[in-house]
Amino acid sequence: MDIRKIKKLIELMIESDLEAIEVKEGDQSIALTRRIAKSIEQPQTISILPRTPNTNSSVSTPQGRIETSPMVGVFYAAQNPGEPSFVKVGQKINAGDQIGIIEAMKIMNPVEATQSGVVAEILAKNSDVVQFGQPLIRLQD
Repeated sequence: MDIRKIKKLIELMIESDLEAIEVKEGDQSIALTRRIAKSIEQPQTISILPRTPNTNSSVSTPQGRIETSPMVGVFYAAQNPGEPSFVKVGQKINAGDQIGIIEAMKIMNPVEATQSGVVAEILAKNSDVVQFGQPLIRLQD
């Protein structure tokens, strides 16, 4: 089977949110399966308590809610290199808005926000390898 056809099948799986697909052409067949990460039902809140400040430094305490990585892979902030990022600091986003892409096993998986808010900080850089549960962006109300 032609590599272009396989790439089209992968794109179809992602666009249609399919977990598996099998195609037969004559005596050739291909079966593709992908793992779909379950979204976190409840938003996670992370609080950092300040250390006892010493006289030479001040400690800030980030406030807000964190969107985390649903899987291990390479994080991409934009659809393609050179294009604008999905989100920017100061941008209002809603639950379900795409905030990035994670490439895992050569499959591009869209990452959607699980909560609404204003992007206060982008914690993952483009092309960073991210782990499951790693903070990607910090939101404020």
